[in-house]
Amino acid sequence: MASRLNPYIGFTDNARQAMEFYESVFGGTLALNTFGEAGGPQTSDADKDKIMHGMLETEAGYTIMGADTPEGMEHHAGTNISVSLSGDDADQLRSYWEKLSAGGTVTVPLEKQVWGDEFGMCVDQFGIGWMVNIGSPQT
Repeated sequence: MASRLNPYIGFTDNARQAMEFYESVFGGTLALNTFGEAGGPQTSDADKDKIMHGMLETEAGYTIMGADTPEGMEHHAGTNISVSLSGDDADQLRSYWEKLSAGGTVTVPLEKQVWGDEFGMCVDQFGIGWMVNIGSPQT
């Protein structure tokens, strides 16, 4: 898969409803995964049914991603959209990560996560939130 760039929207407790609404607007295929399904050791009972990752892929080529904000993380309405870079070209995506995070703030280090991919979050020097997900190449 080539790298893709798309919005990633943060919600408080209504990611499922929002993503289902966007599906009704744009059509396409919606995939939703909860924190409980991921099975991370720090998942609280309050978070287990919240959406850890939602992705809507439309026939028009649009991709919208979103998730609920887990307990203990801040949610700021109006600044709850990040830019997501994802794909399986690890060298390219790591290069983007290094450049985007330089002079900014790393909020989640780029490292292997419970779902098996490498993932990191940063805020660049201009205050824009970025998420980088490096998936394993499909064979």
